[in-house]
Amino acid sequence: MPTDVLLDRLRARGWRVTPQRRAVAQALTGEHVHLTAEQVHAAARGIVPEISLATVYNTLNELVSMGEVAELRLDGSSSRYDPNVGHPHHHLVCRSCRAVLDVHPEGLDALGLGGEERHGYALDGVEIVFRGLCPDCTVA
Repeated sequence: MPTDVLLDRLRARGWRVTPQRRAVAQALTGEHVHLTAEQVHAAARGIVPEISLATVYNTLNELVSMGEVAELRLDGSSSRYDPNVGHPHHHLVCRSCRAVLDVHPEGLDALGLGGEERHGYALDGVEIVFRGLCPDCTVA
């Protein structure tokens, strides 16, 4: 997602766009972005060298609470942050290098839960993580 699209949506919500917040938004730009807070911090420091890790965490938490970024726990380690919240998708994770890609597989309607399997839950979403080895790790 382009940075300007995210920033325009945030401004429309009354969010004040500071240089630090802009740097975090820029770090989250692109396809298949699933960065840890530390990776966002490193990228944001390239734009605003004095940005603190605490500011990055605070900004990410705000973005998650606003629904503009999804917090993912894919591999039992650090959370990753996914700015692609506008289009439903699933994730493909490499067991070795932990690379993460967005995927949009077909035929997942059959995975919907019906009747007894819902156990009374009112469903509002589905998260599926496909795991395996990426081409680079398969060769290694």
